[in-house]
This record gives sequence, C-alpha cells and structure tokens, in this order.
Amino acid sequence: MRIGQGYDIHPLREGRALILGGITIPHSRGLDGHSDADALTHAVCDALLGAMGEGDLGTRYPASNLAYKDLSSLLMLENVVQTLTKMKYGLVNLDTIICAQAPKLAPYMKAMQDSLARVLQVESHQVNIKVKSGEGIGMIGREEGIAVLAVCLIQSLDS
Repeated sequence: MRIGQGYDIHPLREGRALILGGITIPHSRGLDGHSDADALTHAVCDALLGAMGEGDLGTRYPASNLAYKDLSSLLMLENVVQTLTKMKYGLVNLDTIICAQAPKLAPYMKAMQDSLARVLQVESHQVNIKVKSGEGIGMIGREEGIAVLAVCLIQSLDS
C-alpha cells in the first residue's frame, strides 16, 4: 500500500469556463491556467503520481509546452491511470477537498465524483469529494481562486 497527496490552486478570471473533475460548472468566471485549469483533476493526478513515486503533473505537462495549451485535464488523468496500470497498482480510494467560496458546488458533486471514477476505472464510492468555503478569509474567501487537496491510497496488484 502507498499513500499520495496532491494540491492545486488556480486564480479565477473572466472569459474562462469553470471545470472541476471534468464537469463544466456554470459561473461568471473560470480557473486560469495553461491547460483547462481543472484544479480538482490536477490535485488527483499529483496524489496518484506521488503515491507511485512518479514526480508531479507540472513535470509531465509543463506550461512551457504549447502542445498542452487548453488540454483537458481528464486526458492527463487518463495518462496517469495508464502509468498506474503499467506499474501494477490499483486505486483503493481517493479523498478530496475543494476550497471554494463560490459557486455553490453541491449540485455538481455527484457528477464530478462519477466523472473521476470513470477515468480512474473504479466505483464511484471509491472517490470522495468534499467542499469547504473560505469563510470570507484570504484569496479563497474573497472568491479570487479555488484550491484543492487530494489524498489517495493505492495497492500493488502483484500481491
């Protein structure tokens, strides 16, 4: 068994779609970044990569590479899952926290959970998503950005 943790944060800006867990969420602003800036999926990728000892997402998909401009983060996650499979690991569970003051994400949590589970090739109950507000404090509380924390447990399939 191996544990990995991931973290990602992106600022919100006008003119971008808000995508979390591969789901487009109606909002006046979206996350700014080189790819689709899906902070939830990015944190999940980093947790899995960390558990495998395979570095981080920024090393695999550097912002300096124009080929990754506006790339779907679900494609990045598919690549990470291919590495997981190749290394003969399986995901036991994933737990995440989205830190966002707005928009209200409760109506989209099941869709995000199902989207991630589908790409991760696991049952939805193995993926947990929680949302915490910034309570009006700091950049999250001022609605300037969204941050995500993720932790996962993987196990060797060779055992």
